[in-house]
Amino acid sequence: MYQVIGTAKTRAFRVMWMLEELGQPYEVIPAAPRSDEAKQYNPSGKIPALVDGAHVLTDSVAIMQYLADKHGRLTAPAGTPDRARQDAMLFWLIDEFDAILWAAAKHSFVFPEDRRVPQIKDSLKAEFAQAAMTLSERLEGPFLMGEEISVPDLLAVHCLNWAIGAKFPEVDERLAKWASRLRDRPAFKAVRARSA
Repeated sequence: MYQVIGTAKTRAFRVMWMLEELGQPYEVIPAAPRSDEAKQYNPSGKIPALVDGAHVLTDSVAIMQYLADKHGRLTAPAGTPDRARQDAMLFWLIDEFDAILWAAAKHSFVFPEDRRVPQIKDSLKAEFAQAAMTLSERLEGPFLMGEEISVPDLLAVHCLNWAIGAKFPEVDERLAKWASRLRDRPAFKAVRARSA
């Protein structure tokens, strides 16, 4: 059984959602970022981590892609043009969504107060709004990569949820409806119920 180190209020949610989509059993070992518990699995203290037998894996996106590859679902096969397009979308989301939200978090509560620059958050919100508009324009099918759900969908929806919690500007109706539809998936609801 997999073990997920973290909590559903962090990027561990993504890994838990992936495991639910895959129908894989897992247990959660609650750990806050930079806690002694987290550092037992990742010296940096970052969460999530995933324990798979004798292996400890880190970074939520790397874990999600590992699980997708291992179980042969929610991903295009490695070495194909479809996978290259999927990876391009994934890396774009890391740069244009996740990194922006993380920068805002650092200047809100992660950094010590004397290192925070609250004024930067306005430009980060503007950047995120532009990226969200770009993503909305790229929606062509029911999922980001077409007809099948894949790793980028989970990452994008998690980031959109994070943006709501961080009080970022609302996204357009098209993107909001798309994200709402994915939040209705049983796997997403299972993680929410588990963390309630």
